Amino acid sequence: MSVTNLDPDIAARLKRNADGLVPAVVQQHDTGQVLMLAWMDDEALHRTLTTRDATYWSRSRGEYWVKGATSGHTQRVVSVALDCDGDTLLVGVDQTGAACHTGDHTCFDAGRLL
Repeated sequence: MSVTNLDPDIAARLKRNADGLVPAVVQQHDTGQVLMLAWMDDEALHRTLTTRDATYWSRSRGEYWVKGATSGHTQRVVSVALDCDGDTLLVGVDQTGAACHTGDHTCFDAGRLL
């Protein structure tokens, strides 16, 4: 993770975990369907707000990734909201292709538990 240019007013509102990350719940902007959960640090959020291309921090790879940069399954960001506690982001996107790395439209297609 790197130094960021995130607006200090936004950065001050974020409550990060011990790794400096905030969970980002990603949903299709026009239907409200939850597509996936990802993680953002200040720089990923800055890049997302600046470019409108969904950018996340990959905990497994230890690097930033722009959703769809290699797969073509992109997320164009329409909105970003911070919850009342400042510890979760809600990212509204226009999803092109599958959101899940398995090829499913949503990461929550694996089946209901209840």
